[in-house]
Amino acid sequence: MIYRETTLKDAWLIELEPRGDERGSFARSMCREEFLQHGMAGDYVQQNTSVSAQRGTLRGLHYQIQPYAEAKLIRCIRGAIVDVIVDLREDSPSYLQHEAFELTDRNRHQLYVPPGFAHSFQTLVDDTEVSYLVSAPYTPHAERGLRFNDELLGIVWPLPVSTMSDKDRAWPLIDERVEKLF
Repeated sequence: MIYRETTLKDAWLIELEPRGDERGSFARSMCREEFLQHGMAGDYVQQNTSVSAQRGTLRGLHYQIQPYAEAKLIRCIRGAIVDVIVDLREDSPSYLQHEAFELTDRNRHQLYVPPGFAHSFQTLVDDTEVSYLVSAPYTPHAERGLRFNDELLGIVWPLPVSTMSDKDRAWPLIDERVEKLF
């Protein structure tokens, strides 16, 4: 695997290194020891799969508060997405900054999202499937989110939003919050 630093502290874009022969190819997509060497979570407790039927579907921006914060390892296994992460760690030099990454079934890139980040993605094509490992179990009372169109974040989505959950549309704006983000 090739580990590429991002503009956001502790987040990584990971490129697989497939090895091929007449059968096809093989590549490692997760290695505990390598992840730990890069300061990443090495243990994951669940794997989630998301299937979106329609191009323009937006999911997120989701995160869990302490002590249930989770690292995620995101990969698009069918179709294409733009994945957006936001650093919510107040002591980080990249606090409230975001970065976008195109993850597709063709480029096979993965995105490591550290604890303390909000995560979201928008599908670029119909019938897109995303799979991700999570380092902490889903804990409903610890779930939080950011509004996808919060002007304070200034995220420019590549497509108009075609589909989104009511919950994701209703997350409060950062300026309206009474509790700390993370």
